[in-house]
Amino acid sequence: MRIVIAGGHGQIAMRLERLLAARGDQAVGVIRDPKQSGDLQEAGAEPLVLDLESAGVEEVAEALRGADAVVFAAGAGPNSGAERKDTVDRGAAVLFADAAERAGVRRYIVVSSMGADPDHSGDEVFDVYQRAKGQADAYVRSRADLDWTILRPGMLTNDAGAGRVLLAVSTGRGPVPRDDVAAILLELLDTPATAGLTLELISGSTPVAVAVRDVAGN
Repeated sequence: MRIVIAGGHGQIAMRLERLLAARGDQAVGVIRDPKQSGDLQEAGAEPLVLDLESAGVEEVAEALRGADAVVFAAGAGPNSGAERKDTVDRGAAVLFADAAERAGVRRYIVVSSMGADPDHSGDEVFDVYQRAKGQADAYVRSRADLDWTILRPGMLTNDAGAGRVLLAVSTGRGPVPRDDVAAILLELLDTPATAGLTLELISGSTPVAVAVRDVAGN
């Protein structure tokens, strides 16, 4: 498979790229800074330099043509302000969805945030972030030509992945290693029956593959 990942230098994206490359798939990581290209190549991914805050939909669509699926794993980052929460966490996700539709790529997976809500109130940066993520999720869910899955992990950690999770429409709050988020994304890519689901993810006791099969109804 050819998988194009927005936010290709992010911590979850890099883990997913390594998993894809290890099994022989073609991972393409969309990055803004060309200096990050070497890191992606070391992970086995093809770097694609493209600024999703300034690119047009046709430019992005051209980059997505021929992909089997796309994953939106971009984010403005913890040190960014409210403006970039909107332009990246909302705007870039919307652009990527529009471009996927135009390119004819139906499978669209979003790495969102637990608690994302388009009507989230408040003016602090985290409030803007949760609102932006929620608005992006709502937009993606409205696209009839996308087979979307929205993944909302709990508190992300850099602990070693345990390979056991709780994946459900509602899980309650909790942490989850980035390793396990990437492993879940890989399984979601392999499980088309998860299209149309918004899922929360935290650490748990169910093996990753079983957790995805369970929510898919297999």
